[in-house]
Amino acid sequence: MATETERKFLVKSEFRHLAISEIKIIQSYLSIDPDKTIRLRIADDKAFLTVKSRPLENSITRNEWEVEIPVIDAQEMMSICLPGRIVKTRYMVPSGRHTFEIDVFHEKNEGLIVAEIELNSENEYFSKPDWLAEEVTGKPQYYNANLIK
Repeated sequence: MATETERKFLVKSEFRHLAISEIKIIQSYLSIDPDKTIRLRIADDKAFLTVKSRPLENSITRNEWEVEIPVIDAQEMMSICLPGRIVKTRYMVPSGRHTFEIDVFHEKNEGLIVAEIELNSENEYFSKPDWLAEEVTGKPQYYNANLIK
């Protein structure tokens, strides 16, 4: 079983000059409920179907399964998704042994910038760049699944 352990932070200052790549992302959801989300994502010229469980109790780790699918299938399935979509640009920014994924949201979430870091364990050390602001890990209002509402 695949798992994901990540922490999320708001971003308080400029970081784009540090990015090594940039990806345009559109995502929609087939299911959003307290126990799971089922997401479709088109990232540049690739598409993915992702299933995520709720975080384990008192944890920031959750189960995650992601499979690549044809872009045309993702585009067609998006027509039956729940209302709303996320449009964002993701910047990959290295920091020490890790890489932050920084999402700059567009359309109705314009102005929101969230940095995520995936860790191997919940207590893994990572350096915090000065452009990081408040940690929002575990705050439901910053889950992408809630940002489509």
